[in-house]
Amino acid sequence: MPFAENIGLHYRLDGDAARPCLVLSNSLGTDSSMWDAQAAALAADFYVLRYDTRGHGRSARDSGPLSIERLGSDVLALFDHLGIERAAFCGISMGGLTGQWLGIHAPQRFTRLVLANTAARIGNAEGWSTRAVQVRQSGMAAIADGAPPRWFTEGFIARAPDTVARMVRTLRAQDAQGYAACCNALAEADLRADVHRIAAPTLVIAGEHDPVTTVADAAWLRDRIPDARMATVPASHISNIEAEKAFTAALRDFLRT
Repeated sequence: MPFAENIGLHYRLDGDAARPCLVLSNSLGTDSSMWDAQAAALAADFYVLRYDTRGHGRSARDSGPLSIERLGSDVLALFDHLGIERAAFCGISMGGLTGQWLGIHAPQRFTRLVLANTAARIGNAEGWSTRAVQVRQSGMAAIADGAPPRWFTEGFIARAPDTVARMVRTLRAQDAQGYAACCNALAEADLRADVHRIAAPTLVIAGEHDPVTTVADAAWLRDRIPDARMATVPASHISNIEAEKAFTAALRDFLRT
């Protein structure tokens, strides 16, 4: 997996560079491997770029605070590093907030946006700040142990224990300081006053059983982003894994229209 030294991001490219580019942005506590199924399915039609969000996976972490602006600027810097002029963008949860920021502040660089399991304001500042303090003091174990019910439905946990265990291992292995810095970024991120400025064609994907970013949150975005459309899939918060086929189909159909 290549590393952009000047930016501090690990990334991966799949497919033919002559094809339209699609960027995939991971959720809090995961890494770019969460997109394995989508990258495999779409690499025949797209030049698929995925990366570990700053503070995650093998990307760098900052000693200071992070912001949603910094996470969005990382994507633009990676574009410049790779010579990518424009791309479609799909982000889930925190990655979906990054996508909103990009749609607002760099509209000329994006052909389409897919905002999955996200909101213009995810949670509240107190909750994220408390979590940041917890992981800085105690590490990732407690967060990792409690993740499955937040990420997946009971039915998926029962029928796909190996997948759930793999995701929990990835979360447990995250750098606590990098994770906490992203929690602080989420504590401050509030794009509710600005999403109406998004001009790119936008698809909002919601998990029908998502307790973190709900169907109502997705409908709120759909109603405020001009000409946005919405799709729901039978899943909880990490819907691209729990409802892999439905998610990939919705993504592919939207990108082809």
